[in-house]
Amino acid sequence: MKIFDKIALALVIIGAINWLLIGLFSFNLVDTIFGVMSVISRIVYILVGISGLWCIKALFTTND
Repeated sequence: MKIFDKIALALVIIGAINWLLIGLFSFNLVDTIFGVMSVISRIVYILVGISGLWCIKALFTTND
């Protein structure tokens, strides 16, 4: 894997864990760490979203 792919995958995993915590416990880890909709938390959300879009390409690529 390329380094950018690994970073994107890590951010997607962080986002998935955050959603798991929200779903199970109504606990938003990103907001707790960085503040509710602070500039930093918004940047985290944007990076996670972009990473999710980037990881879509994994559905269409093969590991030959």
